Amino acid sequence: MNSNKTIIEKIFEKHSLEGIEPGKVVWLDIDYRAARDFGGPNVVKHLTEHFKDNRIENPGKTFFTFDTCAPAKTIAYANSQQKCRLFAANENIKVFDVDMGIGSHVAIEEGLIYPGVTSVSTDSHMNIVGGIGAFGQGMGDVDIAFIFRIGKTWFEVPETIKINLKGNISYPVTAKDVTLKIVGTLGQKGALGKAIEYYGDTVDNLKLFERLTLASMATEMGAIISFIPPSDSILKRMSNKTGTDIKGVFADENARYVKEIKIKIDGLEPQIALPPSPDNVKNVKDVLRLNIDSVFVGSCTNGRYEDIKLVADYLNGKMVAAKVMLRIVPATKFVYQKLLENGDLERLVKSGAIVSNPGCGGCAEGQIGMTGKGEVQLSTSNRNFPGKQGAGDTYLVSPLVAAASALKGEISLP
Repeated sequence: MNSNKTIIEKIFEKHSLEGIEPGKVVWLDIDYRAARDFGGPNVVKHLTEHFKDNRIENPGKTFFTFDTCAPAKTIAYANSQQKCRLFAANENIKVFDVDMGIGSHVAIEEGLIYPGVTSVSTDSHMNIVGGIGAFGQGMGDVDIAFIFRIGKTWFEVPETIKINLKGNISYPVTAKDVTLKIVGTLGQKGALGKAIEYYGDTVDNLKLFERLTLASMATEMGAIISFIPPSDSILKRMSNKTGTDIKGVFADENARYVKEIKIKIDGLEPQIALPPSPDNVKNVKDVLRLNIDSVFVGSCTNGRYEDIKLVADYLNGKMVAAKVMLRIVPATKFVYQKLLENGDLERLVKSGAIVSNPGCGGCAEGQIGMTGKGEVQLSTSNRNFPGKQGAGDTYLVSPLVAAASALKGEISLP
């Protein structure tokens, strides 16, 4: 009998003993389980209060990642991180500490998450791993504590939306502009409770950093996750990292989709999401010359080496506008080291940028600072809700638009 399953259905099928159908609730084996410094202390609290010993089903699959406030900027965060460290040492759990960067990115770099696996964390953007064809989900501390203990969780199998991107992108349009276009088209609830699969020539040719950008804003459309079928280069990269032959998981040719959407990206212009939400998307040319006070480049959406190198290349020794504070946070230690080794870090600093250690940066009220009331900020992150990055107004843009605007002190096109 021919199968007609989507990517998420086939991944679930490999991780459950039950039949997989949309709408069915199944028990799901979880390959990678993590808690961050945000939510992690409560995970520890639940486990220590309810279980005296044998609290972790598989320590080798269990991790803590400190990325939301790295290093701790408050006594409360310092206590939270230390509480997790002590628990981890007692339970033989690995900690990716404050020097490592964003947990989801680190897990991919370390080969802990790869195409076809299941993963969870106390991170609302854990579904970013769909960019390499893995399943990821953010969950609350009670759910994560249960998974630490049992190694499984229940999950309702979602329906899937198929999105075909028609056309190709070219400079100065980037994967972030495509992502914003999609969010603006579908809206905050356009994929509510659904999975997404992306297809098209442009999708097939995306590099890893671009795939992570595209996958990073599924949450902003209400989606469970968005999948990009892994390319040969992604499979080769992950196979080399893990030391095993990674095949990936792909939808069947006659897979059942609840909806199919075509989005034209030929002729797409640079995009910008205006306050107060990520789906309030316009062409950058419609809001040119709006004065800005600060720029943030980083986050799980645009914190890879190639994202930050775009900024370094565009500035290339030119000073940012005198009134603009340009803040840059690499996604991981690996990214930071590459910036350092290739001379990009020096170029950025000479252009007036403040470059911080790896982590989430401004997204979690973390190490790089917040916006004040009346401040206008451009950000390469994924959310611009009021208060998310401070009391100011945040506009979401690509690293290229961020660099051009930082140079002129106003919203500008490259």
